[in-house]
Amino acid sequence: MSNRDRRQSHESAIGHVTGKAVYTDDQRPPFGLLSLYPVLSPHARARILTLETAAARAVSGVVTVLTAADIPGQNNTGVIRADEPLLPTDEVSYWGQPVVWVVGETEHAARLGAEQICIEYEPLPALVSVADAIAAESFHSAPDVCRRGDPEAAMATAEHVLTGEVVMGGQDHFYLETQAAWVLPATDGTYQVYSSTQHPNSTQTAVADVLKLRLNQVVVTCLRMGGAFGGKESQANPLAAIAALAAHKTGRPARVSFRRHQDMIVTGKRHGFVGRYQVGCDRDGTLKALVLKLYSDAGWSLDLSPPVLLRAMLHADNAYYIPHVDFKGYLTKTNRVSNTAFRGFGGPQGMMVIEDVIDHVARTVGRPPHEVRELNFYRGEGDSNTTHYGQVLVDNRIQRVWSEVKTNARYDERHEKIAEFNHHSPHRKRGLAITPVKFGISFNKKVYNQAGALVLIYTDGSIQLNHGGTEMGQGLHTKMQQVAARSLGIPSDRIRMMHTSTDKVPNTSATAASSGSDLNGQAVKDACETLKARLRPVAAELLGLDGPEEMVFAEDHIYCLTAPHLRVPFTEVVQAAYNARISLAATGFYRTPNISWDPETYSGQPFYYFAYGAAVSEVEVDGFTGTFKLRQVDIVHDVGASLNPLVDLGQVEGGFVQGLGWLTMEELVWDDEGRLRTFAPSTYKIPTISEVPEAFHVHLLERASQNGTIYGSKAVGEPPFMLAFSVREAMRAAIAAFGDEPAWAPLTSPATPEATLDAIDAIRQPLAQATASIAS
Repeated sequence: MSNRDRRQSHESAIGHVTGKAVYTDDQRPPFGLLSLYPVLSPHARARILTLETAAARAVSGVVTVLTAADIPGQNNTGVIRADEPLLPTDEVSYWGQPVVWVVGETEHAARLGAEQICIEYEPLPALVSVADAIAAESFHSAPDVCRRGDPEAAMATAEHVLTGEVVMGGQDHFYLETQAAWVLPATDGTYQVYSSTQHPNSTQTAVADVLKLRLNQVVVTCLRMGGAFGGKESQANPLAAIAALAAHKTGRPARVSFRRHQDMIVTGKRHGFVGRYQVGCDRDGTLKALVLKLYSDAGWSLDLSPPVLLRAMLHADNAYYIPHVDFKGYLTKTNRVSNTAFRGFGGPQGMMVIEDVIDHVARTVGRPPHEVRELNFYRGEGDSNTTHYGQVLVDNRIQRVWSEVKTNARYDERHEKIAEFNHHSPHRKRGLAITPVKFGISFNKKVYNQAGALVLIYTDGSIQLNHGGTEMGQGLHTKMQQVAARSLGIPSDRIRMMHTSTDKVPNTSATAASSGSDLNGQAVKDACETLKARLRPVAAELLGLDGPEEMVFAEDHIYCLTAPHLRVPFTEVVQAAYNARISLAATGFYRTPNISWDPETYSGQPFYYFAYGAAVSEVEVDGFTGTFKLRQVDIVHDVGASLNPLVDLGQVEGGFVQGLGWLTMEELVWDDEGRLRTFAPSTYKIPTISEVPEAFHVHLLERASQNGTIYGSKAVGEPPFMLAFSVREAMRAAIAAFGDEPAWAPLTSPATPEATLDAIDAIRQPLAQATASIAS
């Protein structure tokens, strides 16, 4: 397939930009559709004393009120542990928790009814921060432990031993389409669920459990999502379940669609983390040992926090070899929303700590941070190319992407020019930084590394393509369309992408972990290969050949490899196969090979391969306001042999900008009573076009085909997110320039203007004290 063919535009691009694309809450309403509206808890933790619903039921247009007593099955939507009641019975566990839902003929009626619900609470002591939970030793489970070598002995012989703390905030997903679900009951006691979900099978299970049904009685369909970023992997389940409960109680279709403020208040975020470290290094900056404690803000229930913490632990090395480690990870239990999956799934939090450590070490030993980063890369063979959990880096591309982006960005030349600029600019300073990314690809949970597909060929040669992945704007359907077209040798426009549905492909894994194309692509190809095996003998017979072994599918024809002039149109072969009563439908299946994990020893080969990247960012920081301008970004990213360079470039750019937002401006503010104060676009700032530099250069690594993946491609959804660390480190370099070569330049995350000014003040203070001492 030519590069031009691979650069196919998004299959729904026209629908997206014209508004014709239909999302869950854009469907044509069925007759009698009801709307739901929640009543939210005003306390971070409280006992429910009384609950009065009579006044709400009396409101015109209110049909009913849903409480825990209406649930016929399990009052739980927890995905790992049954610790997440759909509706609380005795106690509320976070501010903004839905306590009851009002069902109305219209959303307006349901909202008016919700205003009449009367609940009496007894407030209880609450833990509203990670620090509170650490002090109270409030944890969901025993700590995770990963250890290699003898860090205590290595620390004792190190030239330098440094300690530090890294505090990082969470992040709201801020998808364009908020959480939504529609449920249509049938007369036979079954339910059709339309959900904005990344994991239809998990949503199907949640609905079935709540309604006490078998899975085959619930069909979950995902039309498409207007963004998700992990926020609809498990968090879509309660909304689908509550809509299904309303449909069950009333016998009528029911919908839930959050408004923006409701979505931001009720749903989980990226986990905030606290990392406390002790690092030992040699005088040149070579890392010898790292002792690290990671504290994750899991929130009030477990959700997906264990695998998020696991990935943080597995990525706390990023691209650096550390001979001796002792990592411990804790899931703090707080009275906040239950935090959940988010692009990177814990990887960014673990990697932020090691990038902080590297900079701390570099400034302590008096070397440029980029030199210390490069000094500590995984390289060579044996232990120096083996992770702390025992996985060997078989195809290590760190040095390659690093060297390429450094050359493309003219790093050394610009580094000198920035030093000259800073020397003559007392109130504005520039910083330049380069950071690497090494990100493991596969689900942490082995069972999820599987996928299915269903391909149907019709007698006119047109095709319906079904697979278990969900489309959330990332271009998965486009790539699957291309995989099928490439395998069958036909034009992509012959293929119709069908909505993801549990009645077409059962037992699906979430579209997450950057594995959507890897898993579903192989399943689609498997189904196509089955169909090709059926069509080859038919084509050979039509061409008068002895056997089908050398038949090629390409250019909308099937032809003989050794005699390409002997060819027959694909559609003719399909019609002949039908006439011969040969099946034109096939399922496909794929499971990722050669992955393993032992949770007892915290070791194994959890990743099928690694994706690599490197970024150079240049910023300018204003010493009066603390604001920054991103002047230039250069990226080289490894996507293998790209299935679609146009889509992949968009993923790299989008991931980087979202990472930029997390690190510099997206601040979640909770008050002392556990209330989220930044639950609207007016108080929560995400990046806009003004934050993206005009000089934004993204290059996909060439000659990078990966063995064992779908057509040599690599995952691209999550790894680019961490390229934004280069912005944070460039800001740190600019802040350090306000001082006199400081030994350490701590920086809070997100690096808001306030945090930046605090860091500048901390840097300037020793310099001012030294100047005053000289003057006296």
